[in-house]
Amino acid sequence: MTTPLLSLYRRITRWPGGHWLFARAICFKAPYFASISPRITVLEPGRCEGTLSDRRKVRNHIGTVHAIALCNLAELTAGLMVDASLPAGMRWIPKGMEVQYLAKARGRLHAIALPAQAIVAATEAHALPVVVSIRDRAGSEVFQARIDMWLSPVRDSKA
Repeated sequence: MTTPLLSLYRRITRWPGGHWLFARAICFKAPYFASISPRITVLEPGRCEGTLSDRRKVRNHIGTVHAIALCNLAELTAGLMVDASLPAGMRWIPKGMEVQYLAKARGRLHAIALPAQAIVAATEAHALPVVVSIRDRAGSEVFQARIDMWLSPVRDSKA
């Protein structure tokens, strides 16, 4: 199974600068994410990885990466992972997010989003928990999120 998003990712990232271009395309579609200038480094069914560089525009008053920048990276990677994994005829939207800030976030940060359970086609709407871990260059976990995605069948627009 290949979703349109996954096909685009695989096609674009073969080119030089493709990861940057893919991130720009995503940020064009969802402009708010451009505020963190993310890079998506891995996208496959059931997994998305992305990075966030520590630069002035994402820092808080104490010089670390702002908590909401971490939330943005978590939501972005979780959403892309779900979109790349979704069976045909299903749609999704984030429904809730629980986060834990575990340590000061500094330097280049790496997020990994994974589903907490299998993603399956269904005839009824249901919640899908997605777990996101963000680590610093040393491998220390600085942030955790659990994002509940609401999955539902696409309704026939003729009904």
